[in-house]
Amino acid sequence: MSTHAKRERLLLADLLESTGPDARTLCEGWTTRDLAAHVVVRERRPDAAGGVLVKPLAARLERVMAEFAAKPYEELIQLIRTGPPRFSPFALKQIDELANSVEFYVHTEDVRRAQPDWTPRPLDPVFQDALWARLERMARLTGRGAPTGLVLRRPDGRTVVAHRGTPVVTVTGEPSELLMFAFGRQRAADVELEGDKDAVATVSDTKELGL
Repeated sequence: MSTHAKRERLLLADLLESTGPDARTLCEGWTTRDLAAHVVVRERRPDAAGGVLVKPLAARLERVMAEFAAKPYEELIQLIRTGPPRFSPFALKQIDELANSVEFYVHTEDVRRAQPDWTPRPLDPVFQDALWARLERMARLTGRGAPTGLVLRRPDGRTVVAHRGTPVVTVTGEPSELLMFAFGRQRAADVELEGDKDAVATVSDTKELGL
């Protein structure tokens, strides 16, 4: 596993373990047990994981998720720590880096930021740049549900267009915070929104924004 993905994986596993199975997350309706089951199913049951995006598979995904969520919580944590099986695409280093560094960062923050005593976690510039590179590739996908034009901007001025349209809302923040915003965690992201007042309010409240 790559450095960033491996680090975020282990951080997520440790955090899930320390918070316990019944803690809140930023994923609406999910406890930490549900989130842990999601991570395991995503890596180990591709026949069901496609239900996230493919509606005909949604019922199958729900059943498989319930099966995994019923397993001992400690078993789910161990499955996350040990990583995907050899036959999984996620076992390939390049895919692990491309998919899991972002996935595990966001889910770690889903747990951290749902707790009342959470504090910001500083990230090193190399990881921030890696997240920005991923965000540049994913921006159109994550911004497809935006009700207005949407531009994501780093503090140094670099930008990426997430959705074309007018009026335009510009969201400024570190790449890690822009990711949280783009993945639908608007209220938990440390960002600044600029643009038409009504457009800003609409973007802030759009549940369809993100993956």
